Amino acid sequence: MAVALILLLVAIGSVLFHIYSPWWWTPIATNWAYIDHTINITFWITGFVFVAVIAFMAYCVFRFHHKEGRRADYNPENKRLEWWLSVGTGVGVAAMLAPGLVVWHQFVTVPADATEIEVMGQQWQWSFRLPGKDGKLGTSDVRNIAADNPMGLNRDDAHAQDDVVIENGDLHLQLGKPVKVLLRSVDVLHDFYVPEFRAKMDMVPGMVTYFWITPIRTGTFDVLCAELCGAAHYQMRSKVIVDEEREYHAWLEQQKTFAELSSAKAIVKATYQSGGK
Repeated sequence: MAVALILLLVAIGSVLFHIYSPWWWTPIATNWAYIDHTINITFWITGFVFVAVIAFMAYCVFRFHHKEGRRADYNPENKRLEWWLSVGTGVGVAAMLAPGLVVWHQFVTVPADATEIEVMGQQWQWSFRLPGKDGKLGTSDVRNIAADNPMGLNRDDAHAQDDVVIENGDLHLQLGKPVKVLLRSVDVLHDFYVPEFRAKMDMVPGMVTYFWITPIRTGTFDVLCAELCGAAHYQMRSKVIVDEEREYHAWLEQQKTFAELSSAKAIVKATYQSGGK
């Protein structure tokens, strides 16, 4: 009886801790509430199975505990039980997979009016690139990366000249505007992760991955790296600031374009090489 009660208390305590736990998700700041709903469905299904299994174990411990003179009955097969378990397991797995497939379809279907921005990860900092007045990102290549071209933009691409480049700074996004986030890594695996955004994706050297979001509330949110990327992994942090339209455009006007940064760095380089004269 004592063991059966302990098992039941473990099941009940686990459910209550999940419901009333002080450690819960951060308040969502994008359109991806669907991801939260999918996780909740998974929690309910797996939670039900967990409680059912524990309750069955408690029943077996109590009902079939050792008694003097009682003999166990060996029954190696029970086709009816096997069918019930197979069907039940199949239904449970399908119920968990189906919402995820629906959300994944939404996750990879980018709205036609989404603005493309780029995030580049490297040990151990974040850099960002936004389209300029032409509304298009220029092409880039890791072979172009240099001290005066940290994101490897193509200098011969006219669309790249007005791109806004933010090296190791904060990223601003406009409230209510869909954004397709292009992800690149220079060196090792990284993962651009803002907990309040829910959406994230690994950044793989040699590949351009992506996700999309629509910010739904203003605020300042921490950027973390969710992929162990080296000794200073824990320091790879930045900020994403979601602004109203007017504040966003005011901030954007203050940023330097690739052409302006290249000219400024070229002047500094020439001055240094000439001995500061």
